[in-house]
Amino acid sequence: MQGSKGLSPKPATGWNQLGAAAATDSGIGSISAPRWRMTPMVGLLIAWGILTTILVVLMIYKSTLTMHEDDSIFLNETESQMEKDQVEILAKVNKITPILKVLGALSGLMILVIAGLFVYQGLMMASTPQ
Repeated sequence: MQGSKGLSPKPATGWNQLGAAAATDSGIGSISAPRWRMTPMVGLLIAWGILTTILVVLMIYKSTLTMHEDDSIFLNETESQMEKDQVEILAKVNKITPILKVLGALSGLMILVIAGLFVYQGLMMASTPQ
């Protein structure tokens, strides 16, 4: 097959016909990019961002519910549907409130852990000899 112009398994020049570096046994000239490793700080920041986003969305939902809630209403017997609506709104608000408290506490705790980890990493970098 000396006269054929097909692709060879290992190009002699280190480059394939598309102009990209060919992979070799030693890994030099590999086409694949090195893997990016996620640090604990990045993982915590992503988790905190997701948690805080859920918290904000629930807070917006609760505020839209409470816009339709009346503090006090005076109803006669013919307006029972309005009373049912107010009871449903109050039940939804009461169901969301403990979830908001837990998510708020977790978000605050996570940002404190992230800040502590950031300070710790800064102190470790400063104390290492150059």
